[in-house]
Amino acid sequence: MNLRTRSILPGLAAAAACAALALPASALPASAMTVPGQASRTATAIAPCKSFSTEVWLGLGNGGGSAGTFFYPLEFSNIGRRTCSLYGYPGVSAVTAGGRQIGLPGTGSGRKRLVILRPGWTAHAILGIVDAGNIAGCRIRHGALLKVFAPGQKAWQIIPGFTFTACGNKSVLRVNAVHAGTGIPGFTTS
Repeated sequence: MNLRTRSILPGLAAAAACAALALPASALPASAMTVPGQASRTATAIAPCKSFSTEVWLGLGNGGGSAGTFFYPLEFSNIGRRTCSLYGYPGVSAVTAGGRQIGLPGTGSGRKRLVILRPGWTAHAILGIVDAGNIAGCRIRHGALLKVFAPGQKAWQIIPGFTFTACGNKSVLRVNAVHAGTGIPGFTTS
């Protein structure tokens, strides 16, 4: 009996360890999927996400940083009832409390992807905010808000409760193309 118990316990421990490793992935919110390379006919038939069914939010927390730039996942959640798609770069700008643009809009980089969002799913793009003090010739503007256009949308949203220092004559914002899945502050790099 003791031999059997000893041979079962390592198996149970291994099963418990595997279940514990799988838990964080299953605990994350439902994520978007990317259609690689040539989009299938089904994927191209999916309508672009509309502004009324897209919630834009910023993954705050211990965001990553390097060389005077701080990175945050900019999230796009489908709050509508239908599956939709996002493609390309979000539009980002620094604005005043009154909504007036400060400096130049953000610049996009990286390969564009078609991302499919089912209802409740989220996609992300990594937003880099350069420390305005590191930009030569910057006319510093404190207390800027972040204005975001989801890829392919004309309506914008202000990210509430988030301010930063911008340049009145240049851009401090960099953003990559939208990716499938929820970005995790401090861990997601693309």
